[in-house]
Amino acid sequence: MKNKIYKISIAVSLFIGTGLVNVACTNDNIEDVKNLGAFDTENFFRNEQECFFALVGTYDPLRKYAGGFENMVTFFNAGSDDFYAGGGSSTDGAGIQGLSNYQLNPNTMPASYWRDYYQGISRANVLVEKIPQANMSDAIKNRFMAESKTLRALYYFELVRMFKNIPLILTQIKATDDYYNIPQANPTAVYTQIEADLLAAIPNLPMTVSGDQKGRLTQGAARALLGKVYLYQNKKSEAAAQFAEVNGTPGGTSQYGYKLVANFEDLWKVGAANQSIDPYKFSTESIIEVMHTNKGNSDWGFWGQGNDEGNSICIMTAPRSYVETIPNLAPDVVSGWAFNPVTQDLFNFMQGDPRLDATILNIKALKQSGIADYSPAYMDSGYFLNKYMPTKDEVTTLPGAAELNYRQNYIYMRLADTYLMEAEALNGTGARAQALLDAVRARVGLASVPVSIQAIKDERRRELAGEGHRWFDLVRWGDAPSKLASRGFVAGKNEILPIPYTELTGTILHQNPGY
Repeated sequence: MKNKIYKISIAVSLFIGTGLVNVACTNDNIEDVKNLGAFDTENFFRNEQECFFALVGTYDPLRKYAGGFENMVTFFNAGSDDFYAGGGSSTDGAGIQGLSNYQLNPNTMPASYWRDYYQGISRANVLVEKIPQANMSDAIKNRFMAESKTLRALYYFELVRMFKNIPLILTQIKATDDYYNIPQANPTAVYTQIEADLLAAIPNLPMTVSGDQKGRLTQGAARALLGKVYLYQNKKSEAAAQFAEVNGTPGGTSQYGYKLVANFEDLWKVGAANQSIDPYKFSTESIIEVMHTNKGNSDWGFWGQGNDEGNSICIMTAPRSYVETIPNLAPDVVSGWAFNPVTQDLFNFMQGDPRLDATILNIKALKQSGIADYSPAYMDSGYFLNKYMPTKDEVTTLPGAAELNYRQNYIYMRLADTYLMEAEALNGTGARAQALLDAVRARVGLASVPVSIQAIKDERRRELAGEGHRWFDLVRWGDAPSKLASRGFVAGKNEILPIPYTELTGTILHQNPGY
């Protein structure tokens, strides 16, 4: 990835309870540090360079959204009404299958959804403690501290909305600490801490970034996240105020430089491999974007362990055994693993919408017309998620497994999303809510429709399909029990996930109700 975050190849692992740090840098001046047991933090975090290395490691868990087999997007897509788990069979990935059919239990719940974010929190906690004593300017200290707190807030937000009942840890946990007896916190206390971190961070983050700084958090990113955190707590007036700062005049350019891209399809394009700068990454619509690259040479030996840097959604959602029967007419997609086949319901819902083709690839129609062929896999519908569909020109020519090195970035939060969240926070009424909804529709050539909460829900489903948001939307709206009843969703239970069994063993943690 062509920015400072990835020019330095580094993996920092600060495990809760061990304090173990593994640092591996390509910089010849930095030696590998692999201590068994507690890491002596007094000999690190001494200056700007060392704190920056650790900050890079604190960003690493962002790749949980699209990296590895246990990524957030394909997992939560599978639990929604828009996609099935798919894959090779009903046993292809116990976790993703279990969420899709609501048979998930503490033994099949992948522990990484808990551990990966706590690893990020642990890294952030160490930085928050160590930055004030480091030898660097106050301006850099303030920015590093703000980035650390924003990342900690984001990781806690993911944990609390997935598991609800979680420990709140804000200090470095050392090897000598009694980390088996850390209690779960009241979810309200977790949200209060998230808000405090973001409010403290916002003034010390840059308004915008450019060049090799792209990918680092900005003031607009923290505000957008704070607005989302408020919205999830039904603090609508507070959410609307934050989103208004981020969004500016609907359809225009905001104070942070955000603007809807002209062509919806461009959000999902990948630049040519020989381009030094990918023109489709970090567009004006991007607020929080997770970076992926083929330059990490990701391979099977460390795939999904936090060191791989490719986008795994691409290979996971592509059709199995795909062939171009008529090459000049068939799309040149790569064969994949057939996860997240699109439901007939979503395909029907998007009929007549200009975003349909960019969102869904209708392989079934191509096969019926003799243009292409594929092998139907588990829960096959013939419809595939097109937003991350890998094409042959995206296949890496560098070392590493081609399947694991797709370089398409994942956009966690973009302007169309925050437009619709602000319209929702305004209760789906008024001139501004109407203008926000209109702007999202006008971008794809759709006429205005009267704004309402239902109109906003429908627009979110079409605009953000397959980006990993739908399941969380259904749960927070209270629509999951009805929309997901046919899947086996149980009200009062499946709104949150089971805590992985391995995280309960020997601790005072209590399992979530119903599991």
